[in-house]
Amino acid sequence: MSRPAHGPSKRTKYRVLLVEDAPDTREFLRLLLESEGYEVTTAGDGLAAVGEALREPPDAIIMDMSLPELDGYNAARLIRREPALTDVPLIACTALNRWEWRGKAIAAGFDAFMTKPIETERLTATLAALIARNEQNRER
Repeated sequence: MSRPAHGPSKRTKYRVLLVEDAPDTREFLRLLLESEGYEVTTAGDGLAAVGEALREPPDAIIMDMSLPELDGYNAARLIRREPALTDVPLIACTALNRWEWRGKAIAAGFDAFMTKPIETERLTATLAALIARNEQNRER
């Protein structure tokens, strides 16, 4: 079976938790990720994201930073405290394009930082690379 340009093989479904409070953006990214072969679960706020990640740990999390209930930074900190989630790749997505926000995201536990509007090819390539890195680390 052939592989999409960036995503996992269609036979192996990696599970991505997509956390975005804007319904249109959430739907656009969900469709993009599904077209790349990912199984996508969504959450609209930081608290729901933490709960969903604990309920069924994903292979990766893509999270907006400006979320209701609990922002992305604090949600990431809570996720990183959970033993089952410490190695799950986290990708921060935000409209806040300032250098200090990037550092704040990395300090909170994110593995990558992207600004909106999202460059779809960069997002899918980063996601695939982080999942592959995590898979290699598990095999060691």
